[in-house]
Amino acid sequence: MRILAINTALDTCAACVMAEGDETPISAESLPMARGHAESLLPLIERVMARVEGGFEAIDRIAVTVGPGSYTGLRVGLSAARAIGLATAKPVVGVGTLSALLAHLLSETIEGSLAAAIDARHGAIYVQVLNPRGDGIAPAHLPVAAVADRLAGAGPVLLAGSGSPALAAALAERGVSTRISRVTGPDIASVASLGLLADPEQALPRPLYLRGPDARPQDHARIARQ
Repeated sequence: MRILAINTALDTCAACVMAEGDETPISAESLPMARGHAESLLPLIERVMARVEGGFEAIDRIAVTVGPGSYTGLRVGLSAARAIGLATAKPVVGVGTLSALLAHLLSETIEGSLAAAIDARHGAIYVQVLNPRGDGIAPAHLPVAAVADRLAGAGPVLLAGSGSPALAAALAERGVSTRISRVTGPDIASVASLGLLADPEQALPRPLYLRGPDARPQDHARIARQ
């Protein structure tokens, strides 16, 4: 099986094609960017596919990151993945951004916990935690202090993601040793690997926001309908 993986969830625009059982992609490209995913993604996918023998006909599945991440970035990636899936009649699966971050850490040897943390601002993070005790944290939007309290007895903790420094500082205050990985965003090969394992009936390509929007209607300013 060959998969086309797409990631636009955070400050990266990336795509790759990887075959089941391989450790490295057949073709891949990743560009760091905070904005401009809409203009960059399709040309990037075209360049990636140009290096794949058989082109889109050789693809069996499409995977795309579903969040958490920026609203615009997620929509761009999901729209592209769905369009390619419709055009090629191939299934599209969604991959969580936090899960892709954690997947990159699984090769590390650690007795404690693995934590993916993305800065959600206002003293909060998007977080997912795995540990051998089986009492980790499912993908959630939580205050940094609350996560640190839950991990107080689950150290040492290996961290990845933009929220790692804040969580590491809070854990240090509670006497938990930490190590921050250099990984700040999901590796596109990890997105592809998880996409190959995903069940198309369960891993749907729908946005995973984990919290409500910052902008909310001002009820007091609404004009009553006549």
